[in-house]
Amino acid sequence: MAKYEYDIGIIGGGAAGLTVASGAAQLGAKTLLVEKEKELGGDCLHFGCVPSKTLIRTARAYHAMKHSQALGLPIVEVPPVEFAKVRERIRSVIATIQTHDSEERFCSLGAKVQFGEPVFTDEHSIRLNGDSVSAKNWVIATGSSPDSPRIEGLDKTHHITNKEIFSLDRLPESMIILGAGPIAIEMAQAFCRLGTRVFVVQRSGQILSKEDKDMADEVMQVLASEGVGFHLNVSVLGVRDLGNEREVLIKAKDGETESLKAEQLLVAMGRDPNIQGLNLEGIGIEFDRKGVKVDDRMRTSRKRIYAAGDVTGRFQFTHAAGYEGSIVVSNAIFHLPRKADYTFLPWCTYTDPELASIGMNEKAAKEAGIEYSVFTEAFRDNDRSLAEGERVGKIKMVLDKGERVIGVQILGPHAGDLLSEWVAVLNGKVKLSTLASAVHPYPTLGEINKRVAGAYLSPKIFSNKVRKGLKFFFSLKGRACG
Repeated sequence: MAKYEYDIGIIGGGAAGLTVASGAAQLGAKTLLVEKEKELGGDCLHFGCVPSKTLIRTARAYHAMKHSQALGLPIVEVPPVEFAKVRERIRSVIATIQTHDSEERFCSLGAKVQFGEPVFTDEHSIRLNGDSVSAKNWVIATGSSPDSPRIEGLDKTHHITNKEIFSLDRLPESMIILGAGPIAIEMAQAFCRLGTRVFVVQRSGQILSKEDKDMADEVMQVLASEGVGFHLNVSVLGVRDLGNEREVLIKAKDGETESLKAEQLLVAMGRDPNIQGLNLEGIGIEFDRKGVKVDDRMRTSRKRIYAAGDVTGRFQFTHAAGYEGSIVVSNAIFHLPRKADYTFLPWCTYTDPELASIGMNEKAAKEAGIEYSVFTEAFRDNDRSLAEGERVGKIKMVLDKGERVIGVQILGPHAGDLLSEWVAVLNGKVKLSTLASAVHPYPTLGEINKRVAGAYLSPKIFSNKVRKGLKFFFSLKGRACG
């Protein structure tokens, strides 16, 4: 029997890698965690979820200060934003969370942490800092990086990505954003609220292209009302660096061209898997431009090597990476044939209002050829929403022809938090009648979940058939008015 130095080795100290390392070490497996950067935490902690949500919170507070009269308060003269102070707050939050993702903590759990750039030499071994290290199982959890699209002049033009946007020296006067996915749209609103003139450039006719168009369009309308400019259905002909400005030349479908100029150019047009330099091709691991290919048990084409997180190109969410990491632990440590199931994977775009989803939306149902029906409730009909001054948005519940819930989308205040009830309902196979009859505190935004379930049940409960039956058995007299 072959002898290896470690039971499991993990390459990458982001959400997926840290989940595997923590679980494996606490279960008694001799665990090695390898990270090429100077600190653990991955893209989410340093350049993604944490800094973006910190910035979004700051921008929301500043926006509220500027619009105090909407809540019946005096108009306040708000001074311009000093971005250096915003940047320091972001760094402070990262530093606080970093202690949880530190080398010392993982050592206390039993996992050894080493820093360096590993290279696979065979299915069980890597070369790290000049030494050969072996493990019975390996996990590739190296994450992803911003894509560099092939745009004429981009390589010669100063631009930023999510890796630089949170450490700017000062607030840009203007910014052009290439792309209209979650990162692009969140940053568009946040920087616009802080005082930057923002333009979003998108190839298709819809922002947030994976979402239903009616929901995405409502988000766009909110951002447009706040001052964000949108250029949809355009192609980028090229970009130029003009010194103090960047120029983007776009072309509409009708052939008309337009020049956009701004101080900063943010490129947010997708992600590339971090697989360079690992020698995956040398040891026979299959991958493509989207990422490392894995089966439902997160195994690569080499069954002793797993992959999880952004590097697989499946779902680029921190919570998805953590979930996939737990699948790896089940298979590699417990040796239980557990498979990943993304049927009710939730996600959220943290605009204001937020747009949160779980399961299938209408777009996905149509693409899958599923017959479906839709039930909605508007936030303008929710008493707490009105008290909060929130009138935009709705909840949309999608049912298949068997009247089973296959997905829910919520556009509204705290949508990501409101979706948590549906995470429990759908994963726990809770009946809609149970949700509709459950008592929710009043007044809360959460009542909207109960209301949309009631919208489905009400026509059945208050049908003519039911009324006739009650009249026959209990001699009810019927309407008293109208």
